[in-house]
Amino acid sequence: MSTSSTAKRNISLDAAAADVEARYISANPKSKARFESAARSMPGGNTRTILHYDPFPVAIAKGEGARITDLDGHVYADYLGEYTAGLYGHSEPAIAEAIREALSGGLVLGGPNAYEARLAELMCERFPAVELVRFCNSGSEANLMCVGLARAATGRDAVMAFNGAYHGGFLSFTSGPSRVNAPFDFVMGDYNDPEGARRLITENAGRLAAVIVEPVLGAGGCIPADREFLAMLREETRRHGIVLVFDEVMTSRLAPGGMHGSLGLAPDLVSFGKYLGGGVTFGAFGGSRELMSRLDPTRKDGFTHSGTYNNNVLTMAAGIAGLEKVFTPDSAQRLNAGGDRLRQRLDAVIARHDVPMQLAGRGSMLCFHPQRKPIRRPADHAACPAAARKLLHLGLNLRGFYLARRGFMSLSLPLSEADHNALVTAFDDFLEDHAGVLAQLG
Repeated sequence: MSTSSTAKRNISLDAAAADVEARYISANPKSKARFESAARSMPGGNTRTILHYDPFPVAIAKGEGARITDLDGHVYADYLGEYTAGLYGHSEPAIAEAIREALSGGLVLGGPNAYEARLAELMCERFPAVELVRFCNSGSEANLMCVGLARAATGRDAVMAFNGAYHGGFLSFTSGPSRVNAPFDFVMGDYNDPEGARRLITENAGRLAAVIVEPVLGAGGCIPADREFLAMLREETRRHGIVLVFDEVMTSRLAPGGMHGSLGLAPDLVSFGKYLGGGVTFGAFGGSRELMSRLDPTRKDGFTHSGTYNNNVLTMAAGIAGLEKVFTPDSAQRLNAGGDRLRQRLDAVIARHDVPMQLAGRGSMLCFHPQRKPIRRPADHAACPAAARKLLHLGLNLRGFYLARRGFMSLSLPLSEADHNALVTAFDDFLEDHAGVLAQLG
């Protein structure tokens, strides 16, 4: 669906975004109708804010392998990967078989089952900082439990987080602390600012229970943390008796032992979610025996942690199959090396067209940013025009590639080198059409 005429290349950014939006609306009448119908029973036709984008999101009818099909019959190469949860794609045979077998034994059993201890064992073996682990139902819940455990164990109340970070629906800081956050006392620092963070920790040490950080920001733009920044957090939290929490809900996929394993750093607690449930609802948190044993129900002074579906058999079985049979350490290395190569290829296309665009990320997590200014923290890309992100997002959508409005992509195992080649070609075509428009960004 190229628009390669000189007129198309040199209109204003807003006009180019309006043009691609009009073509998108025309191409997706069934998704549009579904959106309007859903708005009668859900606010904005939506039950998960991140999935909304204007003018309306395409509605997905089915998925298979690394392909998804929308209600209007368009087939996309899935480069969103369910925001890292879709690591295995949409029809991994080993996981499907594990779910069928678990399902045959019945649901909601109301007691310990045959799966949960094995998945716990696999996670303790895989992730170096995890001596004991507990399961829950989402990454949001895992992060909330990490913070709650830190507050209970330390007897302190405050939590340090970083501007632009997202740790779930109860701990969101993408535009400052959200009004619907859990009502904790927050201390806000800047990502990749070691001296500023060190000063804040020192000034607030007497009231800080936890410092929570993503080793690579997910929602904040796929920005990797400097190792020196994370090492400083480890040093200062240990000095002051503060619990260091690594949010690895997304980043645990970036290396065989998660990012903390790759960096050789040992946080006190680690949160997990997304892909580790094999595509079924999942969350987990784990860490040092000293902290996690406070949740031991045989202890008279133990803290309570419950949840009806913490050990649901479908998730436990799918998670085991994923780690044992599919996402092995070698598989993790290959996937992330492939992501690094793809990012380099896309950067080369940008350099050839000399446009204000860059890729951030690490391994299988990537994010487009339509700007030249270097990005080290979320504030560095906050001023990027929404019209530029819309132009790129819908432009690639109309070329058969599914990714997030903010430019985020996470690779799944079924994506092939041929898929990557096609994405590079489509991106090259997009820049050929819109280099003149994008040049207006400076």
